[in-house]
Amino acid sequence: MSILQWVFVITAFLTVGAAVMMVASRRMMHAALWLAVALLGVGVLFITLEASFFAIVQLLVYIGAILILIVFAIMVTQRTDESGARLNAYAWAAAGIAGLIGAILAFTMAGWIIGSTALQELGSTFDAVLPLGQALVDAEGYAVPFEVASVLLLAALIGAVYIAFERKGERS
Repeated sequence: MSILQWVFVITAFLTVGAAVMMVASRRMMHAALWLAVALLGVGVLFITLEASFFAIVQLLVYIGAILILIVFAIMVTQRTDESGARLNAYAWAAAGIAGLIGAILAFTMAGWIIGSTALQELGSTFDAVLPLGQALVDAEGYAVPFEVASVLLLAALIGAVYIAFERKGERS
């Protein structure tokens, strides 16, 4: 295996570990910080796959904007007496099922020989960013769903702030 493949494998394991820690964290702020590590790991994976556009989008949009929005919403709505979430009765069963699915996936991928299929180079004239950009801004492409998603995120943030201020008003 080459050094780039080792970087990919190590980063993949660290990203999955950060995702598990994000789900297992009892405090919301710690979960948000583990989410940042997982998203950063995905960005590094994109870099190792030589998908520079997606790596930049991952870093700027998800870590730079969405994660900051999540942290801001947590800080605005978080209660000071947070003692952490409790596990429900089915948490260990769900963890066991998830572990079983992970083991099945690992066993299936163990038969896959790394590097057995030689990939063809796309050449220096191949440009995947131009058609993607045109599809994102074209009215018949993804412009409308993109705008609808941004309005939904804004509505969720406004709703979270409204609920937080309503609860703070009831306490005092």
